Amino acid sequence: MHFSGEKVLVTGASGFVGAAVARAVAAEGGQLRLLVRATSDRTNLGGIDAEIIEGDLRDAASVRRAANGVRYLFHVAADYRLWARDPEDIVRNNRVSTEIVMGAARDAGVERIVYTSSVATLKPIDGGAADETRAATPEQAVGAYKRSKVVAERLVEAMAADGLPVVIVNPSTPIGPRDVKPTPTGRILVEAANGRMPAYVESGLNLVHVDDVAAGHLLAMEKGEIGRRYILGGQDVSLGAMLGEIARLVGRRPPTVAIPRAALFPLAYANEAWCRLMHKDDPFLTVDSLKMAAHNMYFSSARAEVELGYRARPYVEALGDAIAWFRSTGRIA
Repeated sequence: MHFSGEKVLVTGASGFVGAAVARAVAAEGGQLRLLVRATSDRTNLGGIDAEIIEGDLRDAASVRRAANGVRYLFHVAADYRLWARDPEDIVRNNRVSTEIVMGAARDAGVERIVYTSSVATLKPIDGGAADETRAATPEQAVGAYKRSKVVAERLVEAMAADGLPVVIVNPSTPIGPRDVKPTPTGRILVEAANGRMPAYVESGLNLVHVDDVAAGHLLAMEKGEIGRRYILGGQDVSLGAMLGEIARLVGRRPPTVAIPRAALFPLAYANEAWCRLMHKDDPFLTVDSLKMAAHNMYFSSARAEVELGYRARPYVEALGDAIAWFRSTGRIA
């Protein structure tokens, strides 16, 4: 989609997916406006020509200011944590911020919106790949983050039914350059590439290059049906196979020991307790992540491929790009 100088608001542009979306919009001629918190790490904004508006997604006044006068909106920002000392804080943040952003877009007369949800809102299928028809209820979601995304997505669907011109996209597990935080998957990649993962819990996930996810956002803006969900995924792969490819790419021996999930629950509880005690928000192993590992998170992007023309490159290329970027920042030796 070519934006031809039109004003485009992107939220979450300092983050992983948001930065990729912002760069894709800029490459297509969009006049970028970015809503960024004053405290956000702005590394990912380097080299992007954009109007920066400082504000908070939970502050309606700053969101209205950002939305005023824009034609298109990509709402990518989210509280992406798989654990918090107060889990309901994640749910509140994503519900409230989504309601504020969508309301501001409606009031500002934004012509078209893409809302970034997640495959976290879908129920996996054991032995198969889930599609957009597998919508979960909040009660079926494992953990606060997944529940928060379900709640927010249902809110967006209701507003779409009431006339809001919004299309929903559900990225799977993005990997690639500019994962500054990094994401939970990025942390696994870094630890594995540095030889610090001698064992693992077998599971399955759908890996996709972050730039393909960004391209999918633009396709959804151009061609997506209002109120409809589109999975933006790549390839289904077991965690063991992913770790094997990482080892091959960095010249290490892959881990060969798969640990039963049940054996790690005591360690996960202890890790979370230590983080609460030390006031840290980033345990490497959590109870919810072990619960999620019980199911292969495999997904089909067939709808997006047919209706939007979406395509994704092989996941090994995404791994290679991610490793190269992490090496450039010194995170991988």
